[in-house]
Amino acid sequence: MPYFDAASSAPLHPVARQALQAALDEGWADPARLYREGRRARMLLDAARETAAEAVGCRPDELAFTPSGTYAVHSAVSGAAAGRRRAGNHLVVSAVEHSSVLHAAEAVGGGVTEVAVDRAGAVGAEAFAAALRTDTALACLQSANHEVGTEQPVAEVAQACREAGVPLLVDAAQSLGWGPVAGDWSLLAASAHKWGGPAGVGLLAVRKGVRFAPQHPADERESGRVPGFENLPAIVAAAASLRAVRAEADAEAARLRALVDRIRARVPQLVPDVEVVGDPVRRLPHLVTFSCLYVDGETLLHELDREGFSVSSGSSCTSSTLTPSHVLRAMGVLSEGNVRVSLPRGTEESDVDAFLTTLPDVVAATRARLGAPVASAPRPEESPSVLVDALGKRCPIPVIELAKVIGDVPVGGTVTVLSDDEAARLDIPAWCEMRGQEFVGERVAEEGGVAYTVRRVV
Repeated sequence: MPYFDAASSAPLHPVARQALQAALDEGWADPARLYREGRRARMLLDAARETAAEAVGCRPDELAFTPSGTYAVHSAVSGAAAGRRRAGNHLVVSAVEHSSVLHAAEAVGGGVTEVAVDRAGAVGAEAFAAALRTDTALACLQSANHEVGTEQPVAEVAQACREAGVPLLVDAAQSLGWGPVAGDWSLLAASAHKWGGPAGVGLLAVRKGVRFAPQHPADERESGRVPGFENLPAIVAAAASLRAVRAEADAEAARLRALVDRIRARVPQLVPDVEVVGDPVRRLPHLVTFSCLYVDGETLLHELDREGFSVSSGSSCTSSTLTPSHVLRAMGVLSEGNVRVSLPRGTEESDVDAFLTTLPDVVAATRARLGAPVASAPRPEESPSVLVDALGKRCPIPVIELAKVIGDVPVGGTVTVLSDDEAARLDIPAWCEMRGQEFVGERVAEEGGVAYTVRRVV
């Protein structure tokens, strides 16, 4: 059964499994002790740190192991902000950062500027530089996006931050297994389970000269940056697997990129009304995201799971909050029926072919259950304007209802959709762009919710 959600957590690499078992036998003692077992544990910890630091591109004494990637991010943001409190407490982030970065930045409490991204999900280096202020304590930019795979211009942004005297934190969770992060960054965070290491190990690198004040009680371990006893077996496995995946990275990246290129090309040919999102060139080699009109994302994922395919989604109808992914919202792309395919190392060509064979029937069946239109054909009776009441209905129903009636108005006529579904604010304009119609705007409706007006162009 193909597992296509490596961006969430990659399967444990065989080298990680072997190293974990060996470290359980040899690395159980306290590495801070001077007796024989402690010295052996310290040697394992030092070797793991040197291996990980080489992969990151920093000095061993600049790198600390944390209990998770999220812990690394939170510690990096809070520690860097506290270290520069005299400069100010303003932060700059991209609008598509991982939620751990956004939550940590908000907790600093000094105001956060989110730099907008283009429709491919990338920030502009000039726009990011323009957001830096004299009171900016820290800037944060991911190396590659976790939902759509788009790579960010880290080197250019790092240079702008260096010139402004602002440290840059890079969330490298998605990319570190594929290669080092370019540019003169100041802090870096990553997570082992993203590259095939064990869960429960993160990396935090803080360059020499960066002001950093850990926001927890003093602790002598991990240079005072991470309190508590190190999970040495997991750390050894994380470092060993990082070295192993780096050795395989070039060949595996080329192989998976070809498979992802096939998905990017074939899905729009096989499934009508699909938008493939993310940068087609500057992207991670193993990840592709697309959104399907007139599809309930939760049902789509369940049906794909029934067929043996494990994928992820940024659709609002797959979340408990019923709000679309902040990444897709920032990009201004369709969110309904969103599917993220992230291929783990070793994915076979036959697995991708099987997915492409299965997907069209699953989408068609899901659309049929929801009563989605098969095609947008003109109706014999046309009215200059139509009102659709979709209050109380969740995605993708408001867009389905819009698509059903757009042919009831003449070219130049309008359809107004009443909806209280948060996803409609993103999905209706995205539908208009996909279908060549004009999104006129939105307003608060007297009937409740929001009224979205669309003008028929074609």
